[in-house]
Amino acid sequence: MSFNWTLFLESTPYGDGIYLNWLLDGIIVTVSLAVTAWIIAFILGSLVGICRTLENKFLNRFAAGYIQLFRNIPLLVQMFLWYMLFPEILSGSLKTWFISGLSPDVSAFITAAIALGLFTSARIAEQVRTGIQTLPKGQRYAAIALGLTNRQAYMYVLLPNAYRRIIPPLTSEMTNIIKNSSVASTIGLIDLIGQIDRINDATNSIVEILCGVTIAFMLINYAVLTIMRFVEKQTRLPNMSHGG
Repeated sequence: MSFNWTLFLESTPYGDGIYLNWLLDGIIVTVSLAVTAWIIAFILGSLVGICRTLENKFLNRFAAGYIQLFRNIPLLVQMFLWYMLFPEILSGSLKTWFISGLSPDVSAFITAAIALGLFTSARIAEQVRTGIQTLPKGQRYAAIALGLTNRQAYMYVLLPNAYRRIIPPLTSEMTNIIKNSSVASTIGLIDLIGQIDRINDATNSIVEILCGVTIAFMLINYAVLTIMRFVEKQTRLPNMSHGG
């Protein structure tokens, strides 16, 4: 069996460059999806994680139910549910715009970002809760004693220190969200995984394509790990462990 390792330098049958361009297009979509979903997940996960540490029973139970719901349903199921249900949730001109005004790629991107963001937010919420609860209780008491409100204590004291402690697990979630983004290809999004079938249909060289996609994922994750190591180093405080 012979392999064509120069495949990605060959011209496509549509005259739009070489197959490497298709691979790069997939990388751009995958990274864009991961970043968008991460923003959603980080914001929602932080809010839900904070609610898990509050004394308010309603908010605490709501946050616990949120985590159980989105963490225990498989991502593939959530992806299809949002793909089918999200347009139905909308109404009026907004629904018409989403269904008819957007291209299928854009609507699939939005749906995938929501599904992936909500799924990951449940995991981040537990990490934020753990990070806050592992802080010395004296930090909260000292913040209150200085005249800070509960909200200010979280914003200026507890959350900054908690985030420092959970940088390693957050890094793991960032790499996971990149890998989990591959599920978006099941609803028609032409991301890095979606480019596999597209290139293979034109070249019938599945082994070379899989190797190229594998290398692309490795490079993306290596870049994420490098960035997060830098962030961890810059945010580390003296005499604190666990990335803080």
